[in-house]
Amino acid sequence: MLSLLLFTSRNPFATVVMAHLAALETSSDRQGRLRQKLALVQRLYSQGFSEKEVLNLLAFIDWMLTLPLDLEREFKRSIEQLEAEQRMQYVTSFERSGIRLGVLEGIGASLEIKFGSEGLSLLPEISQIEDIDQLRKILEGIKTVQTVSELQQIYQLPAK
Repeated sequence: MLSLLLFTSRNPFATVVMAHLAALETSSDRQGRLRQKLALVQRLYSQGFSEKEVLNLLAFIDWMLTLPLDLEREFKRSIEQLEAEQRMQYVTSFERSGIRLGVLEGIGASLEIKFGSEGLSLLPEISQIEDIDQLRKILEGIKTVQTVSELQQIYQLPAK
């Protein structure tokens, strides 16, 4: 009865209690812990919590229900699939900014290695791009293009 009350509650503390109970129940059952952790995260997404609540509860669940590395990878793949299906990626603006800067650093290093100073001359215009997916396409494109102009075709829209 208590489990049902906790599961149906929209109170964030119900999730905290459920994570604690799951940790106790699965202390010697790695697969069970993985299932419980996935169920708790799926519940977060379906309960309609705010982004801040989800991020805080995700951090708590992750801390409470630690997994061995192999199962942690499986957990992350499952969550990525869930987020893709539901288009619910809880990434803060600070995290997005950090990801963007990391991709830009990778682009800069790749441009310098592959094209030297000619490649680096593209960095100011590429740095104006905010879309992380577009920046990732550029980074991937550096691997296959042969010239700087081929790379520019990846991110420049045709003139109208």
